[in-house]
Amino acid sequence: MGRGFLIAAPNSGSGKTTIARGLMALFSRKGYRVQPFKCGPDYIDTKFHAAVCGRPSINLDTFMATPEHVRELFERYGADADVCVVEGMMGLFDGYDRDKGSSAEIARVLNLPVVLVVDAKSAAYSMAALLSGFINFRKDLRICGVIFNRVGSARHFAMLQQVCDDLGVACYGFLPKKTELEQGSRYLGLDFSEKPESNLLVELLEKHVEWQRLLKL
Repeated sequence: MGRGFLIAAPNSGSGKTTIARGLMALFSRKGYRVQPFKCGPDYIDTKFHAAVCGRPSINLDTFMATPEHVRELFERYGADADVCVVEGMMGLFDGYDRDKGSSAEIARVLNLPVVLVVDAKSAAYSMAALLSGFINFRKDLRICGVIFNRVGSARHFAMLQQVCDDLGVACYGFLPKKTELEQGSRYLGLDFSEKPESNLLVELLEKHVEWQRLLKL
């Protein structure tokens, strides 16, 4: 089974869908076989994943399925993949009953490292308190690093890197604040239906995110 990681966020609207889909496209363009997954019963984002990766995206849901079935799906569809990318849903710990059925539960069931996508717009060292809370909330969850979204400048990113250094968590890079990257919305998520995969998004991720390190998780 290929390597894998789960992309999550503190809350909806942080940019995890944009970054997850962009990384899937980047890995695919580099020649890797990417197996996409989506937490929860979401049958819209999976279509966009499939369009980028050229293979079906599979739902992983512990509300309607057992943990054993989720593990079986992950192992079956990820068997011939170079990397498995799991996109979370909502906030990391948001489930149907506290964190039951959440992205965090999927990560625990599959023993996957979590990459946290954080919207850093209009914030700097205050991110230390936010990240510290998520990293230390559950000791049975492995948050291995952070990707910052909507970063305003090189100076802004340097301040965010200091946050990660102080907390001892990896910083895998950032996505700069660009109006061209803003997506429309539809019920329960973003709307990519009228906008093809952005070359700009892939180029920015390749430039600003240490994607090779993500492949080694």
